[in-house]
Amino acid sequence: MPDRPTTPLLDQVQSPADLKRFSDGQLETLAHELRAETIAAVSETGGHLGAGLGVVELTVALHHVFDAPRDKIIWDVSHQSYPHKILTGRRDRMRSIRQKDGLSGFTKRSESPYDPFGAAHSSTSISAALGFAVARDLGGACPTGHGDAIAIIGDGAMSAGMAFEAMNNAGHLGKRLIVILNDNEMSIAPPVGALSSYLSRLYAGEPFQEFKAAAKGAISLLPPPFQEGARRAKDMLKGMTVGGTLFEELGFSYVGPIDGHDMEQLLPVLRTVKARATGPILIHALTKKGKGYAPAERARDGGHATAKFDLVTGEQKKAPSNAPSYTKVFANALLDQAARDDKICAITAAMPDGTGLDLFSERYPSRCFDVGIAEQHAVTFSAGLAAGGMKPFCALYSTFLQRGYDQVVHDVAIQRLPVRFAIDRAGLVGADGATHAGAFDVAFLANLPGFVVMAAADEAELVHMVATAAAHDDGPIAFRYPRGEGSGVTMPERGEPLEIGKGRIIQEGSRVAILSYGTRLKEVMEASEALRARGITPTVADARFAKPLDEALILDLVENHEAMITIEEGAIGGFASHVSHFLSEAKVFDDGFKFRSMVLPDIFIDQASPADMYGTARLNASDIEARVLDVLDIAQVSGKRA
Repeated sequence: MPDRPTTPLLDQVQSPADLKRFSDGQLETLAHELRAETIAAVSETGGHLGAGLGVVELTVALHHVFDAPRDKIIWDVSHQSYPHKILTGRRDRMRSIRQKDGLSGFTKRSESPYDPFGAAHSSTSISAALGFAVARDLGGACPTGHGDAIAIIGDGAMSAGMAFEAMNNAGHLGKRLIVILNDNEMSIAPPVGALSSYLSRLYAGEPFQEFKAAAKGAISLLPPPFQEGARRAKDMLKGMTVGGTLFEELGFSYVGPIDGHDMEQLLPVLRTVKARATGPILIHALTKKGKGYAPAERARDGGHATAKFDLVTGEQKKAPSNAPSYTKVFANALLDQAARDDKICAITAAMPDGTGLDLFSERYPSRCFDVGIAEQHAVTFSAGLAAGGMKPFCALYSTFLQRGYDQVVHDVAIQRLPVRFAIDRAGLVGADGATHAGAFDVAFLANLPGFVVMAAADEAELVHMVATAAAHDDGPIAFRYPRGEGSGVTMPERGEPLEIGKGRIIQEGSRVAILSYGTRLKEVMEASEALRARGITPTVADARFAKPLDEALILDLVENHEAMITIEEGAIGGFASHVSHFLSEAKVFDDGFKFRSMVLPDIFIDQASPADMYGTARLNASDIEARVLDVLDIAQVSGKRA
C-alpha cells in the first residue's frame, strides 16, 4: 500500500461538526493535511485534482463556520468536491472514487446528506441554491432541515448565461443567499470573454493591494464610527478599479476580492456574512488551481484531470497504446481539411483540449473560437457563421450538446444551415458516469428534419466522416465518436467524402443480419467469430448513417435473412427506432420477419470501466452472441447456447 500522509488533525474528523472545536491556527494545519490527503488519494485513483486543491482552505472554512447538512453547501460542477467528501465522512472510501460501486467523482444526493444537490455540468449552483433559499422561506420539508444556501461557483462557470439568469432572479427576490465566486483565472481551459476581463480588472494594478487590505478587515467587524469611512474608501477603490460593480447592479452585496487561501481573510468574512447577511451576497475569493502541488501548479490546465500518478514527480501512469485517440484523429482530420479550405472554422465551449481544437487553434488562431461555457451561444454562433458563408465545425461533447438543443432546433435545423457538429464522448464514458454519458444525441438529432446523422465505426471511418461533413453544404450534419483510443485499423492518407445515406457490408453471411451503428462494430465482429465456431455466420453491416437511412441496404438484408438485429451506443428512440419505423412502414413484419434491437437500457448507468458499463447495458460481444442465438431460437445447454 502506498505511503499515506501523516494527518493527526484530519484523523480526528469524522464529520464537519468536528471542525467546530479547532482553533483558527489548527484549521490552517488541517488544511495542509487535507491537501496532502487529497493528493495522495487521487494519485492512487486518478480523477479531478487541480480544482479540489484550489478550494482546500475554502472547504475547511465553510465547514467550520456553517452547519452542514442543515446549511446547504452546493458545489458548482462539483469536480472540486474531493476535500468536501473527505471532511464529510467519506475519507475511508476515497480510494474508490470514480470506480465501479465506489464514490462518485461529483456530488451526488444519494451518496450523502452533505451533498444537497448533484452536479457534474457547470453553472447550476446559483439556481439550485436559490431554490433551497426560497424553499426555506416557504417552509419546505427538507429531511436535514433548512439553513443557509451557499453556492460555490468558478469563474469559468460564471461565463454561462444560466449563472446570470439565476443571479438576476436572486437579486429580484432579495432572499438571503450566499454565492462564493471561486476565481482562479482558469476553468478547464484559460478563461475567455468579457467577464474574464472584468474579473481581471477587479484586482489588477495598485488599487487592488489597498482594496485587499480593506476587505481583509471586513467592514462589518470595525467599530461603528469607522464603518462608514471604510465603506466610502471601498466604494472609491471600486470606482478607481472598474467604475462600478457588475454584481451589485444585479442586486448582490459584494465582498472582495479576498485571498481564498488565507484563513485570516476567509474566516472573518464568512463569519460576518453568516451573522449579518440579509439578502443575496457575493464573496469574491481568489484561488490558485492546483495549489500546493507543484506538478499541478505547473500544468497548463492546473492539474484538472489526471490518471494515476507518481506522488513525488507527478508523472501520470498511463497504459501505452498503439492506436490514436478518436479526439486526436478528429483534430488531425479537421486540420487536413482546413489546410485546403479557408472557409472551415472551429468552435468549442471551454473545451479546446478535450475536443482536440487546441491543435486547430495553434495552426489557425483566427478561425478557432472558444466561446466559454456557453453551448447555446456556440450553436447559434455557428449558425451565424454558416449563414455568413463559413463552414463551421461545432465541436462539443455529446452530454454538453444537450444544453444547446433549442438552438440546434430553432437556429440550425429550421433554417437548414450547414453547421457541422463534431460530437465527442459518444456512448458510455467510464469514470465520469451517467452525467457525462453521450447517450441521447442520436435520438434528439435524428428526429430533426433535414439533419444528416453519422456515427464512426472506427477511427478510419471518422476521418472519412470529417471529410463528408466538410463537403456537405445542404443543411446540418453531425458525426459522433467515443472517448478513448481507436481500434488500431489502418488509417487512410486522406479522408474521402462518403455517399450520404449509404452503409456498407462488412461480412456476408446467412440467416441473421447484424446492422451496427457506431463503434460497437468491433464487438459485433468478436461475437461473429464466436458464432462461426457454432456454425453460424451472420451478415454484418455498418449503417454509417442513422439519418438518412440506407433503405436499400436494409431491404436487402430483410430479403436475404430471417432476422435482423441492430446495435448502437445510444438510448431508446435512436437508430433502432428509425429502422423499426421504416420496417413497419414497409410491412416486412407481415411476413414474420424478426427484428430485434440492442440499445442502451432505460436507466442511468453509474460509473465503472467502459467494459463494465457496456456489460451492464448488455452491449458487449457475449451479449450480442446471446441475442443472435435467441432470435434464431437456439436453446441453451449447460449455461451455454448450443
